[in-house]
Amino acid sequence: MASASHSHRDPDGLYTFSSRPRPVESSSRYKEPPSELRQHNYGNIMYDRRVVRGNTYAQHIPLTTAQPNLAEIQRQQVNKRRATAQKRAWKQLRLRTPEALQGRKHIDVQTELYLEELSDDIVATHNECQTDAFLDKPATPLFIPAKSGKDVATQIEEGELFDFDREVQPVLEVLVGKTVEQALLEVMEEEELSCLRAQQRAFEELRNNELAEVQRLQEQERRHSEEKERRVAQQKEVLKKERETAEKIAARVYAQQYMADLLPAVFTSLRRHGYFYDPVEKDVEMNFLPWLMDEVNNSLEKRYTAREMLDTIIHDVMEKKLEEFEELETQSARD
Repeated sequence: MASASHSHRDPDGLYTFSSRPRPVESSSRYKEPPSELRQHNYGNIMYDRRVVRGNTYAQHIPLTTAQPNLAEIQRQQVNKRRATAQKRAWKQLRLRTPEALQGRKHIDVQTELYLEELSDDIVATHNECQTDAFLDKPATPLFIPAKSGKDVATQIEEGELFDFDREVQPVLEVLVGKTVEQALLEVMEEEELSCLRAQQRAFEELRNNELAEVQRLQEQERRHSEEKERRVAQQKEVLKKERETAEKIAARVYAQQYMADLLPAVFTSLRRHGYFYDPVEKDVEMNFLPWLMDEVNNSLEKRYTAREMLDTIIHDVMEKKLEEFEELETQSARD
């Protein structure tokens, strides 16, 4: 599309410019190579990138924009890994010094032809020197500037410059006025201080009176509080005693009512269990009857023993008689 533009100058001298609208140019889809890498027809050989500058034996650095060769990169990596493996294998195959025995350690020794004594101590020597003593600096003389100019004298008669009586009057007026003013200020200050002291004394008296009244009221309140606490304590004590008395009376009445039915039952149970008994009967049961039973048992045991002994004697006699009869029968049968 063709575009037309024109410019003209107004009669007033103003310059104007106008042009027809035009569409935006379409850009390429792919990025074009930089202008530096484009093929140009250089006029100067010093600006040609194909010309190597410096030493021709130096390593040529390729352009960063050149595409790397993948095969070359892989070959370099393989060579690097092979060299690393060979170096590791050589280190493993190299003879090493055996480990030191227990309680010993390896030390470094010299293997040169001529041995040299090794020591960490550095040989040092001490040298001394004496310098000449410095002389004292002389005192600096006082600076007296050189006199310049000429001395001139004049004569002044009495009363020529000023009249003392007339000139001193304003000074005296000022001194007297200031002195009187200072005296008045001091008198006023003393009067003010005396008034302040009087007010302070009146205030202290009033404060002391108020403090005394406060202390009196506090003491009165304390006495009232103590009296109140004492009365309350007395009333509590009276109520406590009344409550204890009522509890005792109730307990006594309950005990009397309970004991009225309990005493007959207790006496009956005690009498039934033998706690209330006749002394003679108790003596007969506890002392006489056991003694009597013991004596009867002893007499019966003696009788049983005598009978057993008699039976034993009779049995022995009968056995002897039987043996004698058997012997007689045996002899008679032999005869």
